[in-house]
Amino acid sequence: MSRPIGIFDSGLGGLTVVRAIRRRLPAESIVYFGDTARVPYGIKSGQTIARFAAEDCDFLCRFDPKLIVVACNTASAAAIPTLRERFPQPITGVIEPGARVAVRQCGGRPIGVIGTEATISSGAYRRAIQRDMPGAWLVEKACPLLVPLVEEGRPPRDRIVRAALQEYLGPLREAGVGSIVLGCTHYPLLKEEIAEVVGPDVTLVDSAEAVAAEVALLLEAERLLAAAGTGTMRFFVSDNPDRFRKVGCRFLGEEIGAVTLVPPEEFFPGSAVTPNRAQEAP
Repeated sequence: MSRPIGIFDSGLGGLTVVRAIRRRLPAESIVYFGDTARVPYGIKSGQTIARFAAEDCDFLCRFDPKLIVVACNTASAAAIPTLRERFPQPITGVIEPGARVAVRQCGGRPIGVIGTEATISSGAYRRAIQRDMPGAWLVEKACPLLVPLVEEGRPPRDRIVRAALQEYLGPLREAGVGSIVLGCTHYPLLKEEIAEVVGPDVTLVDSAEAVAAEVALLLEAERLLAAAGTGTMRFFVSDNPDRFRKVGCRFLGEEIGAVTLVPPEEFFPGSAVTPNRAQEAP
């Protein structure tokens, strides 16, 4: 099938999902939209997040995607049911795949979840995990400093990053968790540092890898897998394509070519600004 996979996030973090899908399904073409004009989603209300997510999907539907991936834990927690009612394509988020892996890997011990304030307060991981493992003991922790620290590109073993992780992960270590869901697509970039803090007997669940496996299963079940070859990638953002291209390569694991700016007034309802033509960052 020549139709692409559509993927969106509030910003850069969803590129870790793109990276995982590319590794597993290199023949698939991908259209990615980062809503960088309205990032972060993690501090906004559930109603606002659901509206933004629907608008992001509306944009991706311009490219006739065969499947849409909500590569944002916050939007997955707040918007998946609404999106599935509104859009005809199969839609998967990052909550349920990660929850299933965490249950399998916990070894009968408590399960830890770290994420943004909105993801944790939504209770979405708790509900998903307890559907698979009724009575599961969860230890959840919001980690609001981690996203900005990742986007700053702090160096490995940075003392500020380590201090934040020690503070956030302390309750999970004390509870003796067997697995920890990295409930934000930025967090895989801190996987080594997190592993050092929690120790080798705790399994870290990378939701990006779990989503890639889920996408492969969905496409195979629907007979939508692309033929052999190498798929293309196209990137769109609602603000600052230069920063997205420069910083995003750390998340994607490779250089990013052209990034197309789609001004918010072109697809956000209610804007009084006259639409401009899309621009590209070279």
